[in-house]
Amino acid sequence: MTRFEGLRVLVVEDEPVVAMCLEDILEGLGCITIGPASRLSEGLALAEAGGLDAAILDINLGGERSTGIAEALNGQGIPFAFASGYGAAPDGFEDRPLIEKPYREAAILSALARLLP
Repeated sequence: MTRFEGLRVLVVEDEPVVAMCLEDILEGLGCITIGPASRLSEGLALAEAGGLDAAILDINLGGERSTGIAEALNGQGIPFAFASGYGAAPDGFEDRPLIEKPYREAAILSALARLLP
């Protein structure tokens, strides 16, 4: 059992294989994954449905930016981290953890610990 056991984490990632890797890491940490959402509209619907403890948002979703999901989560007080293969958080969200791809367990652990001290 880890300190993240039962944590409900929204996964927003548009690449299926990459999403599966992230889900495997989260589930190995005892988290419950919600999603994955691969499109902005899917991510917004899951974020607005509530019941989340945290989220990991791929910045680029097939040409759409996940900042709308981030704003919805912010409004609900749900902590989130961004993920990117390019290494820069979106403007206005520089204070959020940024997980570099490819996903690694140590980076996920670090981001979750920062989100949920």
